[in-house]
Amino acid sequence: MMTLARTLLAAGAAFGLAACATTPYAPAARADSAAKQPPAPQRILPRCETPDAPFECDRRAILAMQGEYAVSFHFDETVALAPGYAPKPDKDSGGHELVLLVEDSGTRIVLQHILVGASGMVIKHWRQDWQYETPAHWAYIGDQRFARRERAPDEIDGTWTQSVYEVHDGPRYAGIGRWNHRYGVSTWTSERTWRPLPRREYTTRDDYQLLNVENRHTITPTGWTHEQDNTKVMRAEGRDAVLVRELGFNDYRLVSGHDFGPGKRYWEETAPFWDAVRARWDAALAAPGLRLAYPADEEAFLTDVLARAEAFRKDRDLAAATAWIEAAFATRVAVEPQRTPAEGATAR
Repeated sequence: MMTLARTLLAAGAAFGLAACATTPYAPAARADSAAKQPPAPQRILPRCETPDAPFECDRRAILAMQGEYAVSFHFDETVALAPGYAPKPDKDSGGHELVLLVEDSGTRIVLQHILVGASGMVIKHWRQDWQYETPAHWAYIGDQRFARRERAPDEIDGTWTQSVYEVHDGPRYAGIGRWNHRYGVSTWTSERTWRPLPRREYTTRDDYQLLNVENRHTITPTGWTHEQDNTKVMRAEGRDAVLVRELGFNDYRLVSGHDFGPGKRYWEETAPFWDAVRARWDAALAAPGLRLAYPADEEAFLTDVLARAEAFRKDRDLAAATAWIEAAFATRVAVEPQRTPAEGATAR
């Protein structure tokens, strides 16, 4: 099973994808202008300019992220902040991504991303959960640790918390923000949050440990975009020092003519397994604190979970899969006492 999962991850290089989570990065040619890209299908969304129904406008924007997309990822180090630092070359990649609705309970919306290559190769990608006016959420604080963050009552009204999860459904980062529908354009902007390094970075460098990020999602006539204002931060002996700023731009363009059927079939065949994995992570994240009991650059847990998902596609034995999940979590995920904001639970 380990070999199969590694094969799936290695196949990500053939997609030419740089993930926000842990999908392998491989360089890919970037279209320097929209004129070089095939025309994207257009859609007309109802305008949400008035404050009459902000909650429904917010929901409409989040649900509009569903679809079949050609995706491009671009990262550009812009401002060197540490003496002597030379910005690294830009990183570009792209591929095709299916975004499926997993849950819609009104105030909670769950979207699953799945990569689908031209050959039919499928890799489960990141997941985003949106929750309305939540009084608490988990936050990344560095060193493979997460802590529960309670919110003041005056911080909650009208907000949506976006929680982003890794390929194996483990936590990655979470942020709070409000949707803005001014001028008929729907945009959500997060507070600044801590994030762990993405795979495109931790596999190639070790000169910083954290990203301090503001995220912005915008719904467009051709799909949606994810903009990132990143600051790369070195943390040593309890002190933080900034290294460089980076701009990230992920463009999800609606596409026709690409076969996303393998991705849909994968999700139909593995959804019960991933339901069980999500439930186990949710139970762990309900604790005051959580630590991933393995180094950031170790991918054994990731490959094991992906391999077990493939096994479930064949045997459909949910009881055996659930027992495996429990055993895996016993050695890879540790519950910890609550950590304070002074220990890094908030980002500025």
